[in-house]
Amino acid sequence: MGNANWTSISEFVLLGLSERRDLKSLIFTGLLATYLVNLVGNSLLLGAVWADPQLRSPMYFLLSQLAVVDVSFASITLPQALVQVLSQHRAIPFISCMAQLFIFMAVGNMEGYLLAIMAYDRYVAICDPLRYAAVVTRPLCLKMAAVSWAVVIPHSLLHTVMAARLHYCSNHLQHFFCDLPPLLHLSCTRPFSNELAAFTEGILVVLAPFVFILASYIRIGVTVGRLRSVHGLRKALSTCGSHLTVVTLFYGTVAWICFRPASSYAQTRDQQVAIFYTAVAPALNPLIYSLRNKEVSAALRRAGRKVLDRGT
Repeated sequence: MGNANWTSISEFVLLGLSERRDLKSLIFTGLLATYLVNLVGNSLLLGAVWADPQLRSPMYFLLSQLAVVDVSFASITLPQALVQVLSQHRAIPFISCMAQLFIFMAVGNMEGYLLAIMAYDRYVAICDPLRYAAVVTRPLCLKMAAVSWAVVIPHSLLHTVMAARLHYCSNHLQHFFCDLPPLLHLSCTRPFSNELAAFTEGILVVLAPFVFILASYIRIGVTVGRLRSVHGLRKALSTCGSHLTVVTLFYGTVAWICFRPASSYAQTRDQQVAIFYTAVAPALNPLIYSLRNKEVSAALRRAGRKVLDRGT
């Protein structure tokens, strides 16, 4: 096909995180440790939720979905980055790059929508506790998750197709995976259509769950402000504290990447932020949100005792 429709580049060369050889062992160790923490933490959470009958409430179902997204989020990028550090194999076929971009955007946006569904769960639990069991059900959570996927998949497909149709002047991508900002930076001309889509449709899709979370917590704040019981206030704060921390980590780091023009692209700073939201934050989520939960901890202890009893 001609360059008017598709780029003539057949592969991209990922330049990785650093060219300094003295840092490669440190980078590899850090990425591997973070990835293992992610896999272990989220796998323990998934095992506890699906195996323990006491963790069958909608809240824990949503936590299990978040764990799946967090594992997927890191698995899209970190194994490839580890291979790059060890073998110096940095080429990625054009089609594989676009596939990685699509999956990365879909899974990343899905995390925001799951956090929004969790905010609704917390809103009903605090503002309307007597009707919580009747309102927040597993079928409702499944429907909301399905609608979320129906939103993020076309969004990711749109931006992937638009990125694939650009004409690139270089195939050397200053990143450790195929992300949209560094790809736009390689375009021979300013990708005005891509930027316009990002600042219109992209902002609507990405900000919608954040606005919903903000509105939910405003209502929660009003309800908590009316509480006269110290015990009730502490319970409400403990219920929302972990979720608020995860929301802050997610949106605080993604905001820098998403909401700025390609002309302000800063390679080193973007890579540092990308490491945090693709590797560190997904590894911290089960520790912040789940493993500190008393019911999850008790379920893990019960599972551990069962394994030991079977071994003896």
